[in-house]
Amino acid sequence: MAGVAGRVALVTGAGAAGGIGFAIARAMTAAGARVCITATTARIHDRAADLGCMSHIADLTDPAQVAALFAAVEAQLGPVEVLVNNAGMVQTGRDVDRQRLAGWSDAAWAHHMALNINTTFHCCRAALPGMQARGHGRIVNIASVTGPLVTIDGSSAYATAKAAVTGMTRSVALEYGRQGITCNAVLPGWIATESSSEGEILAGRATPAGRPGTPAEVAACALFLAGDEASYVTGAMLVVDGGNTLQEMKGA
Repeated sequence: MAGVAGRVALVTGAGAAGGIGFAIARAMTAAGARVCITATTARIHDRAADLGCMSHIADLTDPAQVAALFAAVEAQLGPVEVLVNNAGMVQTGRDVDRQRLAGWSDAAWAHHMALNINTTFHCCRAALPGMQARGHGRIVNIASVTGPLVTIDGSSAYATAKAAVTGMTRSVALEYGRQGITCNAVLPGWIATESSSEGEILAGRATPAGRPGTPAEVAACALFLAGDEASYVTGAMLVVDGGNTLQEMKGA
């Protein structure tokens, strides 16, 4: 199985040691990919030191910084062949409270859109022309079950943005399939990361699997979709939630 061996892979949102992005980067590195990881703060360099890979600081809500990121990767490793869009949900130094739909300020709504859909758009737009020219590309978007399948009171902005990620995923798959490019989404449910709240861990225990998932379990799915073996899988939404969205009655 060739997988991702030798491919240049960019994984965004990999700054947290216990997060999904770092787990994906670790899986990619172990599988032989030539990896660059990115986040908004200097802690990304510590993560890169752990993996022995390239790192780059970038705010992916800024198209100019995205362009500089892709140029830096190409200069050091070569053109991006595998793109994993994991950045989103939260950003270091920024805090947006939960709110019902009518209560969102324009600024808070725009922040959620910038962080959770614009980042993915900017990176896809930067990656696709080169992938198209080379006749090969793998894009894996980390969305969520929140938005495409379910939602949570107070999370309307996040849910809307993550649903948009799946719409973008299908569009890219349709528009670029004949150029050898696949685009798929991974939809995690309750995953135990270093930022998980006690309530989120408890929710994970109420799934059919009886526990929250791990970042490594999400990473395994992303690794498969990024590999050569998944060449006939495109436009797919891979749910990784321990079966939680299957059950109508949750909890006691």
